[in-house]
Amino acid sequence: MSLEPIDASRPSLTSEVLARLRAAIAAGTLSPGSLHSVSELASALGVSRTPVREALIQLAGQGMVRFERNRGIRILATSLHDLEEIFTLRILLEVPGARAAAARATPDAISALRRTLAQMERAARADDELRLMELDRSLHRSILLITGNTRLATVVDSLRDLVLARGASTANISRTLLDIAEEHRAIVEAIARRDPAGAGRAMHEHVHQTGRLLIAQEGGDPEAATFDWLA
Repeated sequence: MSLEPIDASRPSLTSEVLARLRAAIAAGTLSPGSLHSVSELASALGVSRTPVREALIQLAGQGMVRFERNRGIRILATSLHDLEEIFTLRILLEVPGARAAAARATPDAISALRRTLAQMERAARADDELRLMELDRSLHRSILLITGNTRLATVVDSLRDLVLARGASTANISRTLLDIAEEHRAIVEAIARRDPAGAGRAMHEHVHQTGRLLIAQEGGDPEAATFDWLA
């Protein structure tokens, strides 16, 4: 395990520790199944145990870690059942979120979405998977923030982290980077048209497709998946 130290003088230290630990789990630096102590993580990050413990409590609530009595903190893997639950929640949250964004988006917000989409397409053409995934997350978050509900955007971010913690991705496996970017174009253009039904439909198709492909890649049966309650 190798974590970069944090500037302990920062005012939002717990938030910084939380972000750093979530990123380390998503990147596999803190690998699924591994066991750690609060002291070990605090030392690696260069902070006291209190913000680390507070951050771990939040991660435990999100299902990313588990406290084990007299042993430490276990980094949890994501199962096929977890993937079904995650994509159920993403559909239930992001489809109405896209509809609301289409109804509320300002011209500036629409321009920002289009800029991010253009950056995604450039990253896809350059075969820059890491950059594309960063922009993918940013675009989804920006759409949800248009609704004015920051908690909604934060919850969806945490759901995406649970998938990343498993190391699961469809990029250049079951679809190309350009395919992924193109699915987002349909969402952005529906929001730009102020078309709530079209935005919801495009978001549904995108998240549904992602869930089905990931479940198939992980050895599950996408036809038996129960995450799509809005079909």
